[in-house]
Amino acid sequence: MAMQNLVIDDMKVSAFKESAFVKPLSLEFKQNGKQRKWDMIKVHDSVIIVIFNINRQKLILVKQFRPAIYYSSVPAVDKENGTIDTSKYPPSLGITLEFCAGIVDKSKSLVETARDEVLEECGYDVPIDKIQKFKTVRAGVSTQGAYQTFFYVEVTDNMRINQGGGLVDEGEVIDVVEMSIPEAEAYAEALDNLSPPGFLFGLLWFLKNKSTTL
Repeated sequence: MAMQNLVIDDMKVSAFKESAFVKPLSLEFKQNGKQRKWDMIKVHDSVIIVIFNINRQKLILVKQFRPAIYYSSVPAVDKENGTIDTSKYPPSLGITLEFCAGIVDKSKSLVETARDEVLEECGYDVPIDKIQKFKTVRAGVSTQGAYQTFFYVEVTDNMRINQGGGLVDEGEVIDVVEMSIPEAEAYAEALDNLSPPGFLFGLLWFLKNKSTTL
């Protein structure tokens, strides 16, 4: 799964130090009188937006390089020395297909955050009243438990005011892609793919609740 303008090299593996996005914690507690300890990660809540272009009759998706996916795809023996040979293991191992999404890290409502992400990642300027919330779940229940809120919005070609691609000054490199309903059905049936559970949930929700009415 290739991406435009993506070059990954000089990759090193290091111990976790400090981050504005994740914070490792340990909870110590008693459960039925027995002392327990649970390691977890504190992360931001997030939004996911299922976007459907009614002119093109296509889902609007994004591809991007996910370092954690790439890292987990490389055999342990080839990352023991703290470096990864990106010529041996191509970036495609870490490129995922997802819905537009983002973390909630600003003083804005969830729907405002969703609108901003649609514009930044996919280039569509969508009125807030057109964005429909359809589910809130808990992500990564064994390690994080953050809220993940799903939205749905239908867009038209004339709503697209730029090419999207994410915020360049924050290092984002995102390709906007389209998927027809038959392609989405086939993707949902595939035994293996490089997409997170949230994407597959949103895709199945769309196929069940929207695809037959469009």
